[in-house]
Amino acid sequence: MSFEIKLPLFEGPFDLMLFFIERDELDIYDIPISKITNDFLDYLHHLEQMEIEVASEFILFAATLMKIKSRMLLPRPELNQLGEEIDPREELIRNLLEYKKYKSVVADLAALEENRIVKEKRGNIAAELKALSKIDDVDAELQDVDLYKLLKVFQKCMAKMASRTEETKHTVIQYPYTIEQQKDFVLEKISFKRKVPFTDFISYKPDKIFVIYTFLAILELLQLSEVTIIIGEGYNNFWVEKTEPIGVA
Repeated sequence: MSFEIKLPLFEGPFDLMLFFIERDELDIYDIPISKITNDFLDYLHHLEQMEIEVASEFILFAATLMKIKSRMLLPRPELNQLGEEIDPREELIRNLLEYKKYKSVVADLAALEENRIVKEKRGNIAAELKALSKIDDVDAELQDVDLYKLLKVFQKCMAKMASRTEETKHTVIQYPYTIEQQKDFVLEKISFKRKVPFTDFISYKPDKIFVIYTFLAILELLQLSEVTIIIGEGYNNFWVEKTEPIGVA
């Protein structure tokens, strides 16, 4: 015969601890740490047997419980600055009380939310529907516009323009290069030397716009089959070579 064990899943280790305390009617201010630790480890072992992945927070909490248990077994108690004995369970109890407080608040809020969902909003339904219909209705918006509102908007715009201290200026710069001009420049360069490295064009005038126009001119000459490109090693390392005309047979 086989039997099946079903274990409830808890949101976190503190949730599981409160379950044990309420189930066994334990005093939260005087937790029997040995019993709680055994129950907690028992629960984790059952989860592992059912091949349920145990969250790291549960494993960390189990280690904390075992640490508290070992500290309580030590013959020498820890003392605070006033010479009073420090209870190793003190921090655990404080965290449990804090968690219990927030859990009760969340439960109350969930009940209020559930109660509010089933209620219908009171008010003038006709006015609400009219307001909703005006959200995307441009004609309805224009019906509420009068001369006074238009004058107020115009006055605000003029005041805003008058308060401006800086005028917006757009400067258009005409570059002293053209693609055609740079095509002639490239062809002139390679007429003296059959193969010219691209670095020679850059060194001629190391200006960003000049280099861009020259590169575009080389691309257009390449498309027109007037030049060819020989690739070298590394970046920006290539030669521009003039294309020899094909002889007519």
